[in-house]
Amino acid sequence: MNRFWNFNSHMRKSRTTITDIARELGISPSTVSRALNNHPAISDRTRKAVVKLARKRNYQPNLQALNLLQKKTNTIGVIVPEITSYFFSSIINGIQDLVNPLGVNMIIGQSNESYEEEKRIVQSFTAINVDGFLISPSSESKKTDHLALLEANQIPLVIFDRDCLGIEVDKVFVDEYSGAFQAVEYLIESGCRRIAHIAGSQTLSTARHRKKAYQDALKRHHLPLRDEYVVEARGFMPEHGIEPIKKLLNLKERPDAVFVINDGVAMGAMSVIKDAGIQIPGEISIIGFDDDPHSSYFKPSLTTVWQPTYEMGMLSARILMKRIQSKGVIPGLRAETLHPELVVRGSSRQL
Repeated sequence: MNRFWNFNSHMRKSRTTITDIARELGISPSTVSRALNNHPAISDRTRKAVVKLARKRNYQPNLQALNLLQKKTNTIGVIVPEITSYFFSSIINGIQDLVNPLGVNMIIGQSNESYEEEKRIVQSFTAINVDGFLISPSSESKKTDHLALLEANQIPLVIFDRDCLGIEVDKVFVDEYSGAFQAVEYLIESGCRRIAHIAGSQTLSTARHRKKAYQDALKRHHLPLRDEYVVEARGFMPEHGIEPIKKLLNLKERPDAVFVINDGVAMGAMSVIKDAGIQIPGEISIIGFDDDPHSSYFKPSLTTVWQPTYEMGMLSARILMKRIQSKGVIPGLRAETLHPELVVRGSSRQL
């Protein structure tokens, strides 16, 4: 028995190319290419011979080379602050369901709320020539030079969820102000009078809009704005609700309701309230924001503001794809606003 391998016989076969097919059939590579694309100038006999041999050799088109010829990659870049929450994963699902049937791929970058990381991802995706970007800016992104560079180089960009002032591109948002106003007004109408707000970082447009709505709702109903009733959370996870709610519960005049920046922070706050033996909603009402699926299973279930996240992803992707396909000939910019809804559950008093 021969104990030695024939190295060449075990080498992986090289990929069949148009040139290989052309050489075997004694025709030009351009004729093979046109035959594979059903060009009318190619005879039926030649086309059938090319297709038959291509199948026999398991020929696969070189999409990378084709994309280079067409000056596109059929790939878009999506950048979000984080991908573990229901909020952004739902948006990503919407984007994927829109682009997949179009044969478009997407690559996802997570900024982790870091401006430097967001900038690095933009540079990285630009280097591989993505056709366009969908970006929800990080909470640290006060500078916009990296986004302005995309704009200057006419690389299509759609900003979604969080606004980025100074960048004139297509944008898709949810009416945060309306959703927050509904929530706070509901608390007032249910009899609450000492309403606090656990706010988000004011570098974010979403957090600023929700805080402004909180303040305006109190003003409309002639309730005082008390500085000690507004505490800023340092993030958006349940653990970020612990310290803010402790501060509010330790006040001499404890609030009888709290409007919270999002569901994650609200659930963390509710755990502290329950551990303190305070009844929800009997002694204190809680309303969150986002309608995270877990919010309906928490005890008591969390009253919240539903956002059309999946629809925001689909609409953002649709606008970007139209911009890419039009090659910049669509006049004007789109600024789309989707509408949220209050979902009343067990953590707030009933009207």
